[in-house]
Amino acid sequence: MAKIDEVAKLAKVSKGTVSNVFSQKRPTSDEVKERVMTVSRQLNYVPNHIARSLATKKTMAIGLTIPHGSFFFSAFHTQFINGVILEASFYGYRVLLDMIPVQKVKTPFLSSYPIDGAVVMSPTTDDDRINLMHGEQIPFVTVGRVMNTHIHKAFSVDNDNHKIIDSICKYLIDKGHKAIMFLNANELMTVSIDRKAGFIKAMKDHQLDVEEHMIHHKPALHTSEYMDYGYAETIEILGNQKMKVTAIIADDDRTAFSVLKALKDLNLRVPEDVSLFVICGDLSMMVQSNPSLTSMDLQPSELGAQSVRLLMHQLGVLQGDFSKNMIIESKIIERNSCLTIDK
Repeated sequence: MAKIDEVAKLAKVSKGTVSNVFSQKRPTSDEVKERVMTVSRQLNYVPNHIARSLATKKTMAIGLTIPHGSFFFSAFHTQFINGVILEASFYGYRVLLDMIPVQKVKTPFLSSYPIDGAVVMSPTTDDDRINLMHGEQIPFVTVGRVMNTHIHKAFSVDNDNHKIIDSICKYLIDKGHKAIMFLNANELMTVSIDRKAGFIKAMKDHQLDVEEHMIHHKPALHTSEYMDYGYAETIEILGNQKMKVTAIIADDDRTAFSVLKALKDLNLRVPEDVSLFVICGDLSMMVQSNPSLTSMDLQPSELGAQSVRLLMHQLGVLQGDFSKNMIIESKIIERNSCLTIDK
């Protein structure tokens, strides 16, 4: 592992300057800071966090808080976490992955939480984690829109979820689909609320009615229904109720594969009988599926990286103008699971 004098020599600065870049004890020009950080990455230089923490009174760690029991890690979440870790390491920060149990969120334990700030993933309505961060004055960035009653102007990074669902609906409707079933995320998640509103608006914009059987929400993880989400709804609506559905929008790849299994059990084919679109899917898995699944690229690594950059801005590590609410672009990746039908 490289030493500080090696970094200083290659970056053409003093050891003290290298130390200042990481400790932030004294101001350093952006040009020098960038040069030192670039060399540090090239040499795989890792500063002594303990020594630096003692000197700066900072932990040099950020938290990545995930609601306890909210999901199994998917490829999306793995890519997002990788984006957070890689970007944080660039600024000399460690990442503490924390799934906070519900009973502990409701106690003021964060007053001694060993972090300088946090990235809050998958916010829900009136999220206890956000209330606690706000109350303890811990800088935070949410990945998703904040919907806490008394918290305004919070920092966030997100996709444009109204635009996402509008694009998907338009894509399917342009292919002749009018009977679309939407298997949404859990109804308490802010992303689910936004996408449901977007779905209803998109359908109405195309003069299409939204019937009760068309929108469903993922059950909570600890329920028995969670593991069957997608399968149970497809069997019930297409099999038992015999409702006409020509296209299904699945929240994630796990749900999509459950839908595929249900359609197979109903002797229905994708895309000949039912088209299938995945909002949040592992791109490699989408290709390997038979048929390959049309999906939306939400850029999870970029979501992670930008959430850290916005947090670094709050911590004074990054200067300049930053939007408090950053939107990461997404795009449709067309494959073989959506078919044009007679309009």
